[in-house]
Amino acid sequence: MPPEIMQVVLNGKTQTLDKPLTVAQLVDSLALEGKLAVEINQEIIPRGRYDETRINDGDCIEVVRAVGGG
Repeated sequence: MPPEIMQVVLNGKTQTLDKPLTVAQLVDSLALEGKLAVEINQEIIPRGRYDETRINDGDCIEVVRAVGGG
C-alpha cells in the first residue's frame, strides 16, 4: 500500500509530502542543522516539541535557519 500524501506550503512553495510526518522528520529530511525556527500556521514550534508535533495536510510551514554575521 503506498503511503498517504499531503500538500503543504513550505517556505512559500507548495510541496507534496508523505504522511504522517513530524516537524523533527521534516527538519531531518531537509538536512538542516544549527539553530532553526519552525513555524506552522503562524505558530512558532518550540524545539522540544519537534518530535511530537505532526504536520497536517494544508499546513503553511516556514523553516528559517539562523545565520551568524558581523
